[in-house]
Amino acid sequence: MGASARKGSILHMEGRGFAGNDTIAAISTPLGEGGIGIVRISGPEAFQIGSRLFRDPSGRRRRALKAWRLRYGVVVDPETGEEIDEALASAMPAPHSFTREDVVEFSCHGGIGPLTRVLDAVLRCGARLAEPGEFTRRAFLSGRIDLAQAEAVIEIVRAKTDSARRLALANLRGGLSATVGAIRDDVVGLLAEIEAAVDFPEDDVAAPDRAEIVRRARDMETRLRDVAVRARRGQVYRDGVTVAIVGRPNVGKSSLLNALVGRAMAIVTDVPGTTRDAVEDWTSMEGVPVRLVDTAGLRETEDPVERLGVERAEERLDEADLAIVVIDGSAPLSNEDVAVLGRASRGAGGGVVALNKSDLPQVMTERDVAPHARGMPVVPVSAREGTGIDALEKTIAALALGRVAGVSEGGVMASTRQREALERAARALGDVACGVDEGTPCDLAAIDVREALFWLDQITGRSASDDVLDRIFSEFCIGK
Repeated sequence: MGASARKGSILHMEGRGFAGNDTIAAISTPLGEGGIGIVRISGPEAFQIGSRLFRDPSGRRRRALKAWRLRYGVVVDPETGEEIDEALASAMPAPHSFTREDVVEFSCHGGIGPLTRVLDAVLRCGARLAEPGEFTRRAFLSGRIDLAQAEAVIEIVRAKTDSARRLALANLRGGLSATVGAIRDDVVGLLAEIEAAVDFPEDDVAAPDRAEIVRRARDMETRLRDVAVRARRGQVYRDGVTVAIVGRPNVGKSSLLNALVGRAMAIVTDVPGTTRDAVEDWTSMEGVPVRLVDTAGLRETEDPVERLGVERAEERLDEADLAIVVIDGSAPLSNEDVAVLGRASRGAGGGVVALNKSDLPQVMTERDVAPHARGMPVVPVSAREGTGIDALEKTIAALALGRVAGVSEGGVMASTRQREALERAARALGDVACGVDEGTPCDLAAIDVREALFWLDQITGRSASDDVLDRIFSEFCIGK
């Protein structure tokens, strides 16, 4: 990558002055009724503003804010002296706060009325309304966290399952940063050796052995690609997978949806074709977020309304990551069952066969279905009794992590931006190895090594343009 591609890149973690010289404030809890709502203030005037608004429980005199103490009192209007709400005030002096600035938080009663009045009073005392993600951005700019850790904050907020939360928390604790940092140190070491030999030939600095450069570049490329692959598993934990429940009419698709989500989401009757449109809901299977889509029965029909439902079911199957093909085990395998099995194995990247109604006398067995399942695992279940549901969920989760994510071991939470940076860094190191192996001069190989270093620094924020930062932090809510 040339210099033009790096134009606008700036150093955020070392050597950059922190520009947070004003005081910001926002409501840091969701708006709506709740037990507690928090108004957060951060900046050089946070203590001054907090002290101006906070009174003792009687509302008659100011109540001093003391560092690391939680004080009970009331928040008052600075102009009229009107009591706005009872509150607990906490004061966190710089640099021992999330933003490394002075921070004051008012814990008020949850609700739009008191919180907006308190925030309005804070703003009238000289703070300005924080932009989305500005508290976390200040934590990044002050050096408290790097960019990978900052992105982990929003991943924790958005986590749909406990597994996703754990992976995001590992990044907040520096997991991804440490992994990338270790590889970065090796890249810097290789670059230093190459550039020393190129820049100071008169000092008899020995040029690195070409075979050794190739070996080290290949090793770092492999490590980066491994992280990128494991990040695909993390993506499944973060974003989840879409699973279409398909089958001919009246095999128990809607009953199976209800059993998987643990409540009655879909209407269940003995009348074939009851489901005319897709019914969706989220659930968790072995820590993997799964969006289940119950579809209309797949069959030939002359009913125009049912036909629309069938067409939509086929569309949902094509769009899904996986499919659950429901077969009625108490009835003989029909041509419609075989057609659905073939359709599901071509679309949705495959899936699993749920041999339903195991609570009834069985006409079909797993062995009967297997020849038509085209490699899809067959799991006997009873949607009515709830038997086999655990085994079905484990199978779906394993398919999601193995077939969809392409990896069955380990997991790293990484955003699309971070995965792209990992892959570009790996590609640059691959170019180093190929080039040196084919006789490229070391000074030219150094260009690709610097390219890899640039992309690694994009992950942690050592080099990231303001546009990149704006895009990342705009995804945060106001108050975070």
